[in-house]
Amino acid sequence: MPETATTRTMRAWAVTESGQPLSEIDLPRPEPQGTEVLIEVTHCGVCHSDLHIWDGYYDLGSAGRFDIMQRGITLPLALGHEIVGRVAALGPDAQGVAIGDVRIVYPWVGCGTCARCAAGEDNLCTRQRSLGIYQHGGFATHVIAAHPRHLIDPGTLDPALAATYACSGITVFAAIRKIMPIAPDEPVVLIGAGGLGLSAIAVLRALGHRSIVSVDTSAAKRAAASAAGATAVVDGTEDRLDRAIIAACGGQPGAIIDLVNGSGTARAAHAALAKGGKLVMVGLFGGELTLPLPFMPIRALTIQGSYVGSPRDLQDLVDLAQGGGLPALPVETLPRTQTNEALTRLKNGEVTGRLVLVADEA
Repeated sequence: MPETATTRTMRAWAVTESGQPLSEIDLPRPEPQGTEVLIEVTHCGVCHSDLHIWDGYYDLGSAGRFDIMQRGITLPLALGHEIVGRVAALGPDAQGVAIGDVRIVYPWVGCGTCARCAAGEDNLCTRQRSLGIYQHGGFATHVIAAHPRHLIDPGTLDPALAATYACSGITVFAAIRKIMPIAPDEPVVLIGAGGLGLSAIAVLRALGHRSIVSVDTSAAKRAAASAAGATAVVDGTEDRLDRAIIAACGGQPGAIIDLVNGSGTARAAHAALAKGGKLVMVGLFGGELTLPLPFMPIRALTIQGSYVGSPRDLQDLVDLAQGGGLPALPVETLPRTQTNEALTRLKNGEVTGRLVLVADEA
């Protein structure tokens, strides 16, 4: 039967049952409406956030588990939000891109109409429609970008590397902005030396920062952090991790970014902070943090969550990379038919840097 608009399909590697291997299935191919743009996916990074959606829950510590269905997520779902692809079709109101253009896709889509979205803070919208979470993402052959302003030209950047900027890149970029300004020789502590940690080291170096302390439980990842430019590393298995961090910094640090954000790392970060210091929580490992409330004002501490970044953060990060000032993090590419293998390796802690799935035709 000839292909028509009503029979077009796309291939997807989708969660059909939580915790089980992804299924390779056919889904209806979306048709762009209004300002939407249809993207043919060529590259898609594999992120720890994908693991939580795959598992089907978040760990809330003593409060138990938070089921992803409570977020309004439905199955089947093609994961993947670090996307680069080619413009394949345009909605009638989409302007500024052309068929065949290669673009990074901003995935943290909001409702498009609220005050947050109007201010360019789509990631803070309370009615999220994020790719790979609330709608099908880059583990499919096609995705819909809500608006041309969500498409960033990677220029001459390696598309596999450029894909990682849509999540790991802007996530650390936005988190680093929250600890600024800070003197270049004042220690910044990064807990976690995986893809996010290495990205954060690269961004800090590009911004001229000279004192970077990386914490991880893996000797291989600590070595990778040193090679990437960390000025000191800390073994995350230390019994008194807070004291080990303080020793590595030569005193209590004023800025810690927790890219793991589990109960143990959060406790250690809170205990290590200097008076007036700031802890930025990024990771979704899970658990809880119990705080003695009088010490929060006495120590004048700030604890702030940071959720990915805005379209402006992505554009600014890409501009930084295109200027040649941003060191590339390690990227390994795999055929997207090996999506399950990629997720399993990431879950088992066997990835240094970032895995990126690549279409056969890319």
